[in-house]
Amino acid sequence: MDNIFKNIIKNNIEYAKHGNVATYIPELAKANPCDLGVYVVTLDKQEYFAGDYDKKFTMQSISKVLTLILSLMDNGENKVFEKVGMEPTGDSFNSIVDLELKNIHKPFNPMINAGAIATTSLLAGESVDDKTERILNLARKLSDNPDIKINKDVYLSEKLTGDRNRSIAYFMKSFNVIEGSVEDILDVYFKQCSIEVTCRDIANIGCILANDGVSIKTGESIVPKHICRITKTIMSTCGLYDASGEFAVHIGIPAKSGVGGGIMAAVPKKMGIGVYGPALDEKGNSIAGIQILRELSEKLDLDIY
Repeated sequence: MDNIFKNIIKNNIEYAKHGNVATYIPELAKANPCDLGVYVVTLDKQEYFAGDYDKKFTMQSISKVLTLILSLMDNGENKVFEKVGMEPTGDSFNSIVDLELKNIHKPFNPMINAGAIATTSLLAGESVDDKTERILNLARKLSDNPDIKINKDVYLSEKLTGDRNRSIAYFMKSFNVIEGSVEDILDVYFKQCSIEVTCRDIANIGCILANDGVSIKTGESIVPKHICRITKTIMSTCGLYDASGEFAVHIGIPAKSGVGGGIMAAVPKKMGIGVYGPALDEKGNSIAGIQILRELSEKLDLDIY
């Protein structure tokens, strides 16, 4: 099995040459576009890995899965989806057009920036630090890594250049989609995006989602089963931005990508997968990472459809 993963890395490293690292957040531009890694954790406790699986990167939009879970646990399904929709969008992840022209009362889904900012605004906690620590604690518990922390350089870079997210947030504030201090909400959002992980970390998170919220190591139920179901469904329909439909057709695995180059996948009843490749396609997804998942889906028959 190990050879399968090593060969998959070799087969797909060339794809990285056709992508580009994210540059709109200056700190992300420092990534090596040729990095490529994969890590798999199965529900029967087998682990397989290859390539740059231990290279650290920031979660970026993968963190939206964590805040969706926490928001649902804090508020319940009805309140969360009063503020955020469940529908895919054909526009980019940081689009303001959907809010302004198409769906003025709430963002389309929790996996685009507007929807993620709205779900983050619903988190329980007295302060920015309280809310950030709750997100970190969930990340640490799900990943089985107590040392997960925020990359301060990426956080400051995001905060300095996050004007589009400020525009989105203030627009939503003007229509009462979000409540409270916009700057505080965005501070939590920038910090959650800057949580630093490896392929193994996100594979472990994906594995718990694949196991309906139950840790394969301790047997503890960390996330309620119905919240896992909601989360995986939204990952399936919205997790790859405006490439989600194509990803579902060709790969068929609940997954969430981030512009840091990571993709986290949860194959129900089978495994969690973490891939990392910072060279992105035009829609903001890891270009080689998608090809790795495509090959894994085909070779291991992972397509849930």
